[in-house]
Amino acid sequence: MVILGIDPGLERVGYGVIETGRGNQCTLLDYGIIKTPAHHPTVERLVMIEKGVEQLLTKYQPQAVAIEELFFTKNITTGIVVAEARGVIMVTAQKLCGQLFEYTPNQIKQAITGWGGAEKQQIQQMVKFLLKMPTIPKPDDAADALAVALTHAQTGAFGNMFRIQ
Repeated sequence: MVILGIDPGLERVGYGVIETGRGNQCTLLDYGIIKTPAHHPTVERLVMIEKGVEQLLTKYQPQAVAIEELFFTKNITTGIVVAEARGVIMVTAQKLCGQLFEYTPNQIKQAITGWGGAEKQQIQQMVKFLLKMPTIPKPDDAADALAVALTHAQTGAFGNMFRIQ
């Protein structure tokens, strides 16, 4: 099964594509970011994100898309535009794949490290280990997206699934 993991953002959308095989062995297919220029209007950036996600879905034809839920801290304004980007990603994934799953940061930490309070560095080290990578994937947004994809590979039956009837 091919899984596309996504770490949503407006400036950078992290993505990671893995394939699961026998014994839940995961193989890395691709990872990176969809980057949008800060000086462009938000709506243009959202269109760029939609096109980037469409290209990934067309290229890899994943059986599932896993996305990280948003976690708001202090900056609500930033959170709103990230939520807008996340909405574009979710609609695009649902339309083109139909199998969209959502995971909280704690679910991801628990699935990858075995502890819901793990630090970012611990998660990155485990992503590197689980995918047999020579170095930690960069940038952080891509590493986070790979962690989301790996979470779905390990716990897919427990994610929040979105279906349009």
